[in-house]
Amino acid sequence: MLKKELTFALDYALNKGFQIHPDAFKILENVDVKKLEKVIKEIVREKLKQRLFQINQDDLETYLGIKEDRTLQNSHKIVFDPTSRITTGEGVKGYNALFSSRFKKLKRIISDRPESRMIKSISSVKTAKLEDDMYVCGLVTSRNTERNVTKLVLEDPSGIFEGVVFDGELQKTAGVLLSDQFVMARVSIGKNAGFIIKDLILPDIPDQATNRSETEAYVVFLSDLHIGSKYFMEEEFTEFIVWLSSPDPVARKIRFVLIGGDVVDGVGIYPNQDKELVCKTIEEQLKKFEELLDKIPKYVKIFIMPGNHDPGRRALPQPAIPKKYNSNLWNRENVFMVGNPAIVSLNGVKVMMFHGQSIDDIVKTTPGLSYDNPVNVMKHLLRARHLSPIYGSQTPIAPEIEDLMVIDEIPDIFHVGHVHRAQLDMYKGILLVNSGSWQKQTPFQASVGMTPNPGIALMVNLKTFQVFHENYNSNLDNVLQS
Repeated sequence: MLKKELTFALDYALNKGFQIHPDAFKILENVDVKKLEKVIKEIVREKLKQRLFQINQDDLETYLGIKEDRTLQNSHKIVFDPTSRITTGEGVKGYNALFSSRFKKLKRIISDRPESRMIKSISSVKTAKLEDDMYVCGLVTSRNTERNVTKLVLEDPSGIFEGVVFDGELQKTAGVLLSDQFVMARVSIGKNAGFIIKDLILPDIPDQATNRSETEAYVVFLSDLHIGSKYFMEEEFTEFIVWLSSPDPVARKIRFVLIGGDVVDGVGIYPNQDKELVCKTIEEQLKKFEELLDKIPKYVKIFIMPGNHDPGRRALPQPAIPKKYNSNLWNRENVFMVGNPAIVSLNGVKVMMFHGQSIDDIVKTTPGLSYDNPVNVMKHLLRARHLSPIYGSQTPIAPEIEDLMVIDEIPDIFHVGHVHRAQLDMYKGILLVNSGSWQKQTPFQASVGMTPNPGIALMVNLKTFQVFHENYNSNLDNVLQS
């Protein structure tokens, strides 16, 4: 005797003029009764589009994820990975090379603007007698506001320039410039032979069309799992991982998983951390991570980057998590280990991944920015065309010969973690995703007033950029910000 729910679902299909192949009955009998009606209605709708009026075993296997849908694209290309390009310099010479590289790269980016044709070196501007406005560019050495006047000091390879900003609106722009950030300034000579800054121009992101996938493949954005910590939400994360193999219509279209750092909690990262660990060694933590990855379908491609809690170099840019800690991760066909930052192309959609360490420095030094709204900091980085401009603060930056933190490639999606706040936004056509975390609030976070919203899984349709999310946190106040 057929279940009541199955009879109802079959009647629905028959009334729409459909025949049901006998082999399909066996599969339908094993479908969760709560989902039966939805399953049949979805399949009927799809088959009506194709003007095919029989539901067979193949239809159900494809829809329920029992059989991989081979029509979905799952091509990828690693566009940028710093791991093999890291060539650290030494001491002062190394840092001179780093900032020289930063200046040259960002000057090249800003040269697309028409005003750039009038850029003069700082040394030539200081000796100029012209009455017309001039343009200079450089890295911000300092900014200071006193008595409604902002003083800015810029530096280029030829020297140092000091100018003042009187205009109230322009002072707002000057007030949020970061130390060591690149900027172009329109200047004139004042009555007292000083320089007045009349405009400030950032490299920023140009308006342009974004790339889209030809098929509706989905990508999952994750970060800050902190496996090994007793605050890691293992039960909830496991539930989500199991869901990836479920017959849910979104789950069966997932072809990529991007993990943006802090996959483990690490060891010795902060004082007395050992009291908060259930896995006491890096190897144990990564082994646990590997066991969880085993539950993800093998046709899903997984990209893993390090964060500040993961083993390996702490300074930016970070190479991929070293093979010596868990070679099994490196040896899997569907797992790709990349450094921080990285850019991956998924079905032609460019995704820039960055763990987000520099957010700490930017929030501390920039009025109006906070941990509660990480997407605003992400916009700041895109306008600066640099992922970690501030040197000498909390974020360690290595003296690389080439500045690999400059945003050369313009992404379609910008994925960041670190601050444990899941949030979405758009900026000039770029989808901004902060993927939150899978770690409950720690005592340290509570002591500094950080309120995470963990346990939210974010998925993006690469064809439409529609965002889908599943909340695995039972706390009703735990919601996605957008």
